[in-house]
Amino acid sequence: MQNQYLEVGKVTNVHGLMGEVKVQPWADSPEFLCQFKTLYVDEAHWPIQVERARVHKNMVIMKFEGLTDVPGALSLRNAILYIDRSDAKLPEGAFFLADIYGLEVRDAATGGVLGQIADVLTLPANNVYVVRGGARELMIPAVPQFIAETNVEAGFIRVNMMEGL
Repeated sequence: MQNQYLEVGKVTNVHGLMGEVKVQPWADSPEFLCQFKTLYVDEAHWPIQVERARVHKNMVIMKFEGLTDVPGALSLRNAILYIDRSDAKLPEGAFFLADIYGLEVRDAATGGVLGQIADVLTLPANNVYVVRGGARELMIPAVPQFIAETNVEAGFIRVNMMEGL
C-alpha cells in the first residue's frame, strides 16, 4: 500500500527576518520541492501554503503564508515536511523511493528471487539498494548497469548480477 503523504524535507532554521525558513530537501533535487503550493507538516499532516520557494546552496528557502517574523518561523524549526503524492508530477518511469521498499528482487538472468528491498542508502554518487531475505544480504548500486527493470506496479525489480556482488 502506498502512503498518501511522503517525507520531502526538514525545516532546519530561519532565514532572514521576514518569516522565511531553510529546508533541507530529501529529494533528487532541491528544485523538486519548489514546485508545490501546499506542504504538510509533521505526522499530523496539517497543510501549510507556500507563498514562494527558491533554491539556495542545495537548500530550499521557503516563505509560508501566515509566517511573517522570526518567532513564527522558529515555530517550524525541525518540522518534517510532507507532500501529497497526488500533487507530484513525476517524469515517465520515475518512482518514489518509498514505493520500492519490500519489492521482490529477482536475478535478471535466472529469474531467481534474491530477497526484498529492505533499505535504500542515498550516497553522493548514487543510491544503493539493500536486499535482505535471500541467501545473503546484497548491496546493489541503483545504476543502469545493475538495474535491468523496476516494476513498482507488479512488485519487483530485476537486477543484473555481476561477479563479486
